[in-house]
Amino acid sequence: MKPSDFLGLLGGLALFLYGMQMMSGGLEAAAGNRMKRILERLTANRILGVLVGAGITAVIQSSSATTVMVVGFVNSGLMTLQQAIWIIMGANIGTTVTGLLIALDVGALAPLIAFVGVVMVVFIKGRKIHHYGEIIAGLGVLFIGMEMMSSAMEPLRDSQAFIDLLTRFQNPLLGVLVGMLFTAIIQSSSASIGILQALARSGLIGLSSSVFVLFGMNIGTCVTAVLASIGTSRAAKRTTIVHLLFNVFGTGVFVAICSLTPFVPFVASLLPASPAGQIAAVHTTFNIVTTLLLLPFGTALAKLATAILPERKSDKVSEYHLQYVDTQFLRKDASIGTVAIAVSQLSREIGRMAGMAYENVDQSFALVERRSDELLARVNYTENYIDYLNKELSQYISRVLSVEMPPRDAQVVNSYFKIAGDLERIGDHALNIGGYADLLKNKGISLSEHAMAEVRQMRMVSGDAVAALCAGANTGHLGLLEQLSKAEQKIDDLTAEFRQNQVERMRTGECSGEACVIYSEMLTDFERIGDHALNIAQEYAKIGAAVTD
Repeated sequence: MKPSDFLGLLGGLALFLYGMQMMSGGLEAAAGNRMKRILERLTANRILGVLVGAGITAVIQSSSATTVMVVGFVNSGLMTLQQAIWIIMGANIGTTVTGLLIALDVGALAPLIAFVGVVMVVFIKGRKIHHYGEIIAGLGVLFIGMEMMSSAMEPLRDSQAFIDLLTRFQNPLLGVLVGMLFTAIIQSSSASIGILQALARSGLIGLSSSVFVLFGMNIGTCVTAVLASIGTSRAAKRTTIVHLLFNVFGTGVFVAICSLTPFVPFVASLLPASPAGQIAAVHTTFNIVTTLLLLPFGTALAKLATAILPERKSDKVSEYHLQYVDTQFLRKDASIGTVAIAVSQLSREIGRMAGMAYENVDQSFALVERRSDELLARVNYTENYIDYLNKELSQYISRVLSVEMPPRDAQVVNSYFKIAGDLERIGDHALNIGGYADLLKNKGISLSEHAMAEVRQMRMVSGDAVAALCAGANTGHLGLLEQLSKAEQKIDDLTAEFRQNQVERMRTGECSGEACVIYSEMLTDFERIGDHALNIAQEYAKIGAAVTD
């Protein structure tokens, strides 16, 4: 093999992998959130789960990417382990599409496919068209790389040393091990199987030698998901165990079939003129048959994964913690679904933070009516928790924004950053009100009955406003802005009315001067809560507009 052939092999592999990356990147930009919503709404229907997993993987041509995305959803609580099992089974079927396309030998059309995609990116205006163009161009580049690899490896047919090496793959265990290690290194079963097909098309390896390597490649592709599960929850780690069990079981079954039956000669006789087609047929059969065999035992697989990785008594949640956000998630290389998962995690954690803000607003006003050291301590604890969440989420968001993403996702993440800050400010104002209640208690000052009636009204109006935000944290609906605009205006009107009432009470001697000052400060915080609630509603409106764009 000449140096030029070796360079051609490396160049072909580079184009192949880059084409897959282009396709994944284009799909992430075009439909990352849509895929997230499809998976989030998935029911426990196993057939639907398999179809969804197969469909998504067929489009992005990477079972590893689909599995990593599923691991992230399980870790963030958006999906159960049981639901993940069906998608993983489907992903293994969907990943066979690359091999089938290669077997169809559409390499002659690869330059045209790439040209069409580049034209869409360069000459046609429109963000969505550009994303679709990246997907098409990536497919073309992938096949150009495939042709380069096939051409570069043709001279190896005359190398006796290389032929001797390949014939050793007839040893099942050695073949499985080689395929597993090779795929684990490049972290793409589609790419490794494509290389195997290139070897077959060049006449360097026969089906009887390649099947065991092929089975090992299915195990090797689990490495990406295993790496993605580092630092995640036990449930997420169990998802990768299920993925590994699926492929180990399938490999064991098919090694036995190929060793004890004439399965390999039968497939070879069906497609004698297409070595690449033979490999694609075996790969497709492997995944479909394994899925059919394990489909009735999905629940058993989940129980087995739980038995292998049970809950630990030491897995206790710290006092202050992020419940839905996985801060380790973005330490891995960003892959398709990364941004969608991060946005989902942020949405749920922000919703939790909004619930805490509501609790503190309600309890701080309750403190004015019912002086309680225990309740004040609870308000202080929750306020410290809100501060902790704001700090952690701000740091997390800064890392999310470092990941390349579509403009609409950047808008959503930026809005969540502002929402977290406004929720923290609402918590501060609630704490201030609780502090005024404590001050009234310590100084032995009492508000008049009229003032206390106004405090109860403030509690109800501000509580309703923040409660609406808690609902908006789950929906981000545009109608929330109109609702909070009215609520904020009502708070402003009540603030002005109550200030005037307080002046009248002070003039008639119903309220002392010191009580008037404290009550005036309380009104200021009441008004600020309305302002920050409106700010949050405006950001949710931006999120709603970005998601529906």
